[in-house]
Amino acid sequence: MAVAFDASRVTVVDHPLVQHKLSILRDERTGTTQFRDLVRELARFEAYEATRDLPLEDVEITTPICTTTAKQISDRKLAVVPILRAGLGMVDGVLDLIPAARVGHLGMYRDEVTHEPHEYYAKLPGDIAERTCLVVDPMLATGGSATAALQYLRAQGATDVRFLCIVAAPEGLAAALEADPDVHIYTCSIDEGLNDAAYIVPGLGDAGDRIFGTL
Repeated sequence: MAVAFDASRVTVVDHPLVQHKLSILRDERTGTTQFRDLVRELARFEAYEATRDLPLEDVEITTPICTTTAKQISDRKLAVVPILRAGLGMVDGVLDLIPAARVGHLGMYRDEVTHEPHEYYAKLPGDIAERTCLVVDPMLATGGSATAALQYLRAQGATDVRFLCIVAAPEGLAAALEADPDVHIYTCSIDEGLNDAAYIVPGLGDAGDRIFGTL
């Protein structure tokens, strides 16, 4: 039975280069170094899409030819918030595009029996309520960790929160979108669903282990 979710709040980044790189990422033969590089590249693509609506303002500049009016991003503060530990693999990809963004950290681990998330660490910029928050985690499986992270950020006053993952299961999308009526989710793929162990199918395995070489 298909799992329903609010597709209007989900953006699938389906650029041909993204899909090509995602295929390599999924392959069990892809080694740690290449896997890590691909996660960073895909995060960069997603950050590009997730910041497409940032407001612009006019600014006067002088080119080597003349003075002209150009565009620049208006005073909008951003924060990248990885869900530890796998989310760390996406941070540099976002910072490649937005080097001035602040970085917070949320530590969540999943109980292997209940699959429920548990928070063990949190450190955010002091002005998180004033920032657009890009929460990053390669996998959106059950949605437990994502939901807990979103709820924590809302409790800290964050109002503009966007969730970036590389692979999502319909179950995770439904859970996160239902728990947070304002979040928008960006993913490179919506996969078939979850297996009995709550892993995404076809997925790409354990992203944290593959990023950090702890298989």
